[in-house]
Amino acid sequence: MSKKNILVLFGTRPEAIKLAPVIIELNKNTDSFNTTVCVTGQHREMLDQILTFFNIVPDIDLNLMTHNQSLTELTSKILLEVDTVIKNGNYDYIMVQGDTTTVFTSAIAAFYNKVKVIHVEAGLRSFDFEHPFPEEFNRRSIASFTNIHFVPSEHAKENLLKENIDSIKIFNVGNTVIDALHYALPIVNKENDSFQKHFNQIDFNKDIILVTGHRRENFGGPLQAICEAFKEIVNQNHVQIVYPVHLNPNVKETVHQLLEDQNNIHLIPPLPYPQLIWLMNQSKIVITDSGGIQEEAPAMGKPVLVTREVTERKEVVESGNAIMVGNDKAKIIELTNELINNPDLYNKMSNATNPYGDGDSSIKMVNILKSIE
Repeated sequence: MSKKNILVLFGTRPEAIKLAPVIIELNKNTDSFNTTVCVTGQHREMLDQILTFFNIVPDIDLNLMTHNQSLTELTSKILLEVDTVIKNGNYDYIMVQGDTTTVFTSAIAAFYNKVKVIHVEAGLRSFDFEHPFPEEFNRRSIASFTNIHFVPSEHAKENLLKENIDSIKIFNVGNTVIDALHYALPIVNKENDSFQKHFNQIDFNKDIILVTGHRRENFGGPLQAICEAFKEIVNQNHVQIVYPVHLNPNVKETVHQLLEDQNNIHLIPPLPYPQLIWLMNQSKIVITDSGGIQEEAPAMGKPVLVTREVTERKEVVESGNAIMVGNDKAKIIELTNELINNPDLYNKMSNATNPYGDGDSSIKMVNILKSIE
């Protein structure tokens, strides 16, 4: 049987985290696959940190990131550049992960060039094009022409079946974010002392609440309401909030304006993946609008409050790992206080079963790809 030529394309930190275990597994099977790694650089600095941590050296780096570029600019640049990459190669498959502009545009370029598309973490749906924007549009659009859908859960599989996607194209393999955690945690745990020194401004004798936020739908008024809730939480409880602030100026300016001088709120730069994982493991509660962290935190037994109106990761809500709080200031305060003061609720959420598998998703994917003619 001839080798399959696979182009793995990604551009952001979350994509890199979730594709790294797959790339590592593909590279263990050089008798079956020729694997080419191409990055768009949609997240430049944060992407490079992940590549270094997982020891991945891209074969092609398009380096398309520019400051505060529009979706239209980014989409057009990626489409043209990826089209050239495809035309210069001889690929049987293009593998993408998730729902970013890189994913959407690279999949279109593959479709235009009649190259088969493998979509990792397919089938996620919020059923609202505005939440998240533009990710819901991106993932629903490429589903119609994807050839292999690797879904993270039965819920995601059902979504695709309802869209009349052929069942023989859908494979429930779990979520590769758990694979990445299994790879990372042993490394991170060895660095415990150095990480403790790195975060010496944080009093770990208090309960830590880890916060992240970057979604476009929370820009402006919603993010202001969320920040106002954080002020009340630290005033009412013996806790500290640690907030690695996203570099997007729409996030950074609002957060620093409202929270910079608040006692017991630490605003820090975005963290490298290993430091983020370590800090999450030290935290009591996680408040986030991040998709990946909705998956990672439950795997570490951390209750999650999701600052979004809807989530495509309904499994973590249904399993009891997470609660939706949106940008409702009162609801954020109420549920955070309850998690801090109500051990029954806390234990129920922290001990809920993670719905995303056991960390063998990458092996399952590679075995499936080997078996497909």
